[in-house]
Amino acid sequence: MNTVEEKLWNYIDGSCPAEEQEAIRRLIEQDEVYRRKYDELLALNNEFAAMELDEPPMAFTYHVMEGIRNEAALNPLKARVDKRIIRGIGLFFVLSISVMLIIALSSIHWSAAAAAGSTPVKFTLPNFSHYLTGPAMQISLFFDVVLALYLGDSYLRKKRMQKEDMSVLPGGQQGKN
Repeated sequence: MNTVEEKLWNYIDGSCPAEEQEAIRRLIEQDEVYRRKYDELLALNNEFAAMELDEPPMAFTYHVMEGIRNEAALNPLKARVDKRIIRGIGLFFVLSISVMLIIALSSIHWSAAAAAGSTPVKFTLPNFSHYLTGPAMQISLFFDVVLALYLGDSYLRKKRMQKEDMSVLPGGQQGKN
């Protein structure tokens, strides 16, 4: 839309200041381009005013609100957990246990004499002490502290939200705190 049309629409709508209305009125009287454009826009505005607006049926709002209520009722208020996340966590633990079992079984000293039953099999667990060094423990401890803070914060937020929900009664009335 150009500025001529914008000025004329503002003049037709009456949304421009009085001095600008006077200037546009003089332009319409003096300039042929403004007069033709004004006549076009005025005819269009009259057509718009003569149109009947379609109104939704009386029960439209009720049906929309019921649809929203039904949709909200289908989804529980608790957050849904993605099954892929659960499977990923389970897969991590299964792989971890499998790796530890394989390491433990590979560290057993098998011998032919042990198979004959003359000497018992020596079973020693692998040495994990070189994995549990200072920096590894610090990283693990840091992760645990951050996780504990996050879980504590989410618990307190949930508790506060429940308290706020209980303080507002249906109908917009405030309950006693």
